[in-house]
Amino acid sequence: MSHAMINYPHIASMVFNTPLYATPTLVQAVRSVLEPRLLGRTHDLPQSLGLGGDEEREMQRLQVVGRLAIIPVHGVLVARRGQINGACEEILSYERLRGQITAALNHELVEEIVLDFHTGGGQAMGCKEMGDFIRASTAIKPITALVNFAAYSAGYFMAAACTRIIASPTAGVGSIGVIIETYEISRMEEEMGITFNTFFRGDHKNNLSPHEPITDQAIQEINSKLDDAYATFTESVASYRGLSVSDVMATEARLYTAKDALAAKLIDDIAPAQDAIDAIAQAYTSQSPPSTTRNSRRIQAQARALDTSCRL
Repeated sequence: MSHAMINYPHIASMVFNTPLYATPTLVQAVRSVLEPRLLGRTHDLPQSLGLGGDEEREMQRLQVVGRLAIIPVHGVLVARRGQINGACEEILSYERLRGQITAALNHELVEEIVLDFHTGGGQAMGCKEMGDFIRASTAIKPITALVNFAAYSAGYFMAAACTRIIASPTAGVGSIGVIIETYEISRMEEEMGITFNTFFRGDHKNNLSPHEPITDQAIQEINSKLDDAYATFTESVASYRGLSVSDVMATEARLYTAKDALAAKLIDDIAPAQDAIDAIAQAYTSQSPPSTTRNSRRIQAQARALDTSCRL
């Protein structure tokens, strides 16, 4: 793909000045890739930028083992489709994940869905909708979150919405918090003799401009967004997990080991990933053959109705 097709300002808009359900380490890693390019300090580019496929393609790509659909939830989580590989890491969109889960719900051989988590989180935008979609989907088929090996921030948001959470012994979960990072290059521009003259209407139109020092008004806006996103996160996790909001807030965005997460009721069990998969699969080996055509059609109809209602 040509270098000109990579729109870094657009990518930066998904990282800076917006609420992120992400660990500071993940934010720093993504910033280290974007910042030099935005400042024109290097011409190194990610290896690829591509779009995902439709539901039929997701059905073909679905990894079905026994009667389980195993869906990876890896890398940076974003609202819309696309992936970037290279100096950053893989990207998974909520949009594509939704398509994969829908395909699994419609698959007549799939009895249970396993979401295989290894992520430090990502965008707050779209995360709540994804979490609620997962929770609604559990009424059709069980969905197990397998933390193998990380489900932080947005990753934990979605894991909490699953039927249950199993973490590998060395896994980590939590980071139930929200972060916003801004960037400002006005002093560098001043040293270079560059001046940006911005004309606008609407007092908030120029908030968080990188070409000017941050204003008190912009800080108030940031804090308002943080409060809203934090309330959404903590209240959702409390609802999904049957915990009090105060208990969830008391985690203070801590990164939990599997053992501590179990004690805090953030997960349901600890087991090596393969052992967990084997145990889930074993539960279906003694059952009768997959659902009849009538039941299969009923489940597919429920899945499509759920997907349609969640998109409205």
